Amino acid sequence: INHVVGNLCHDTVVNMGREKKKGERGEATTYYSRTQAMRKLQISMPEFRRLCILKGIHPQEPKHKRKVNKGSSVYKTYYYRKDIQWLAHEPLLKNGREFKIFLKKLKKALDKEDAVKTASLEEHRPRYTLDHIVKERYPSFVDALRDIDDALTLIFLYASIASKKVKSVVVHNCKRLAMEFMHYIISSRSLRKVFLSIKGIYYQVEIEGQTISWLTPYQFPQRIPRDV
Repeated sequence: INHVVGNLCHDTVVNMGREKKKGERGEATTYYSRTQAMRKLQISMPEFRRLCILKGIHPQEPKHKRKVNKGSSVYKTYYYRKDIQWLAHEPLLKNGREFKIFLKKLKKALDKEDAVKTASLEEHRPRYTLDHIVKERYPSFVDALRDIDDALTLIFLYASIASKKVKSVVVHNCKRLAMEFMHYIISSRSLRKVFLSIKGIYYQVEIEGQTISWLTPYQFPQRIPRDV
């Protein structure tokens, strides 16, 4: 009898399990707040924003904010927990930490005015590429065409900038890319629509069956008064 009673008690305890507290199940376990995400990834706010932009991670809006925030009504920005766990395996995190270490060593060498150490560090400066992210986000040429609108707008904007704050190399490369793209549009006869607005000139083309629209600024001559 004691043996049977013991088995029944054991089965009851196993079935009951550990009592789950508030915030340990349901929608509360689906999201991370921005602070929790940065703490988990061990990066700063600018680094977190840059990583989210590169990887295409966007903030999410929970259906029941108070449940996710454990009853609090304080506004917070949330991200999917699975997205943050995915970011935790990103090679750029390791590259960022290596670059931070490099900057600390470089600053120390500059403070000591050690020219040999500084030259050695500059020679072995950590470098990284974004090739794997581009292939990950755009596995095919058509996928890249679907998301090229904003990139074209920025290229044509920088191609028309005459400012000391922007490096001349960047402006020159943007001018070259803009000219090459327009030559391609002319040769392939891909232009479909043109619209003049206050903001600038809107172009719409069709490439590989994808409709692409972008904005180019007007080329106004800059006349600087003599008394300025």
